[in-house]
Amino acid sequence: MSWSTVVLVILSVGFFNPISAQLDQVNGHVSSNGESIAFAKVTIPSLSISTQADVDGKFYLFQLKDGKYEVHVSAFGFETLKKEIEIRSNGTSMFYFEMIPSANANLSEVVVSGAMRPVSRLDSPINIEVYNAQFFKTNPNPTLFESLQNINGVRPQVNCNICSTGDIHINGLEGPYTMILIDGMPIVSGLSSVYGLNGIPQSLIDRIEIVKGPASTLYGSEAVGGLINVITKSPSKAPIVSLDVFGTTYGEVNADVAAKFKMGKKAQSLLGINYFNYSSPVDKNNDGFTDVTLQDRISVFNKWTINRKNDRLLTFAARYIYEDRWGGEMNWNKRFRGGDSIYGESIYTNRWELFGIYQLPVKENIFLQLSASGHYQNSAYGEMIYQGKQTIGFGQIYWQKKIKRFDFLAGTTYRYTFYDDNTPATQTNDAVNGSNMPQHMHLPGVFLQSEFHINEHNTLLLGARYDYNFLHGNILSPRLNYKWNSHNKRNILRVGVGNGYRVANVFTEDHAALTGARKLVFESDLKPETSWNANVNFVKIVSLKKSSTLELDGSVFYTYFTNKIIPDYETNSNEIRYDNLNGFATSKGISLNVDYKFFYGLGLRLGGTLMDVSSVENGLKSKQLFTENFTGTWTISYEIKKWNLQFDYTGNVYSPMKLPLLSDLDPREGYSPWWSIQNIQITKKFNGNFEVYGGIKNLLNWLPSKGNPFLIARPHDPFDKQVQFDANGQAQANASNPYGLTFDPTYVYAPNQGIRGFLGVRWVIQ
Repeated sequence: MSWSTVVLVILSVGFFNPISAQLDQVNGHVSSNGESIAFAKVTIPSLSISTQADVDGKFYLFQLKDGKYEVHVSAFGFETLKKEIEIRSNGTSMFYFEMIPSANANLSEVVVSGAMRPVSRLDSPINIEVYNAQFFKTNPNPTLFESLQNINGVRPQVNCNICSTGDIHINGLEGPYTMILIDGMPIVSGLSSVYGLNGIPQSLIDRIEIVKGPASTLYGSEAVGGLINVITKSPSKAPIVSLDVFGTTYGEVNADVAAKFKMGKKAQSLLGINYFNYSSPVDKNNDGFTDVTLQDRISVFNKWTINRKNDRLLTFAARYIYEDRWGGEMNWNKRFRGGDSIYGESIYTNRWELFGIYQLPVKENIFLQLSASGHYQNSAYGEMIYQGKQTIGFGQIYWQKKIKRFDFLAGTTYRYTFYDDNTPATQTNDAVNGSNMPQHMHLPGVFLQSEFHINEHNTLLLGARYDYNFLHGNILSPRLNYKWNSHNKRNILRVGVGNGYRVANVFTEDHAALTGARKLVFESDLKPETSWNANVNFVKIVSLKKSSTLELDGSVFYTYFTNKIIPDYETNSNEIRYDNLNGFATSKGISLNVDYKFFYGLGLRLGGTLMDVSSVENGLKSKQLFTENFTGTWTISYEIKKWNLQFDYTGNVYSPMKLPLLSDLDPREGYSPWWSIQNIQITKKFNGNFEVYGGIKNLLNWLPSKGNPFLIARPHDPFDKQVQFDANGQAQANASNPYGLTFDPTYVYAPNQGIRGFLGVRWVIQ
């Protein structure tokens, strides 16, 4: 079946599916700022009748006599609405109710990341930031990686000028310290922390929850700096069909398509497909290399929920992603792959994921979670071929119990990781008879957590996790959290102390270790990293005139590391040296988020983080590479309701960060300048179900090449055929190499893509 046929079928379903309405029926719709409000309660007190809106905000009242009635509409997180309607047999039978968020609306959102159970953000003793799908629509992007750029304290870091791989930094800590979850399951880790953040269909994302600070007590290794939990939509709440397609003036095309369907009376499913293509090489800085990596990617996501007796939970999902990406010299093509004549970096990625949760059919609340993933990567970095395979199996069973003022959580987990590649990481130490030796990692563990509601103002949470690593032995991760709130819950104070740990594998986490541009040197057997974190968070809600609200969210954080692994790029320009730090490292700072909603359609979300990330070894303090001291973000939206127009202005700003230089003669700047990426968008809505949006990305046309003679060192000699080395392996400066450099693409701190326009459409069939 051709794509045109599929589109015609969808159009036919959307336009020709008749919607029936009875004459004795009053129809209503409840919404706020253009978004439907599910399950709102609708009451007519004078008649003592009430009903509830469905998942799409629609409700129905039957057999009402002509006359005037006062209708009360209430919903969690919104001010109660009282509106008079008049019913006439020959008049309108459709009424619209626009609700205003209450002062505590943002804090009333339901979160699950802090305690593995649904709880309002207001009541969670752990500070959890929530960003819904509407937030990400203000600056549409093809990947989750790019979408996080407007969240305060969270920065997508580009790690390579050629293949554009990257990771997510939280409060200055690198990507391997951040755990990525999908529906609470640790799916994106290891090899996928480098390439697995792409291809999550944005149309399927309900919200994203972010915890800054260690979460190892519940989630184990890799949750040292924090976690990002991607919550996908429930099939029961998703629209029948949704479509989101946009393109840019660079030639990028991104399409998200999602549809839900039923299988019998009990099963509901949500299917989503994401496709992204960019196939037009661009070299605006004239270094002979592609400025942006070319990509051809498809991802398929399918989620099922099964209705069970007593509303017990059963949901499972699967995702598959395939990506072909390459960057390199402009005249590279696949026949040069793995050769030493024309340089290119070509990565083929095949990845599958399965995960689900099942509530046991017993009186107690006992849940079983299972997940499995396979990641297969075939990469060529110039003439170096990297072939990696990783399989992860994860299972945990946990019990939730509420006894008076206590909420207990207890569970046991097991994680198995298989890793194999063609590098020395999986070879025996026998230089003569060296053979392949894949890694098998077993990680069983148990965790216990108790949340004690002392009274209506004070809550105390205590938790601990014990893991046994087959290579590194016993690992204990405790945490303590305390929350106080005022009587009206407009002032909330949270204090947290916790321990985190991480078992590192540089081949699965550090892209630079794979490229072959530098030799890897392990100066000792790497030990697990450990950290202690303390943070204080204060939230204040202020109600202003005419239902405007102001939310202030401020935090102070401090993390102390021992055994931290910091790649050394500077001792030898041809090497990356890995070792546990003989000293300590710290990440400390303060952050502030301001969320201001005006009654007349203007909304402001501003954020700023001031931090210091550094290490101390042998009495010498060093700043961490690729880490800024200040970051600021903003999202400013204004809606003109009578015209169905919305304007969005988003952006970020970063202070200078230390960058890796190859020699004392390297002419590039040792620190980046202040830089900012800013975007503007206009959205026009038609009949509530169809939107056209467009705008400009990178308004300032900021590029990292500004102020530097080059980004990629020696792009004209990518195989170092003309470089002369001394007895210590260092490049020598001479007439053909005046700066004593070797080919290196690691000097990168910002996206290498200039100003561009974009245009897209969204279409939803409810």
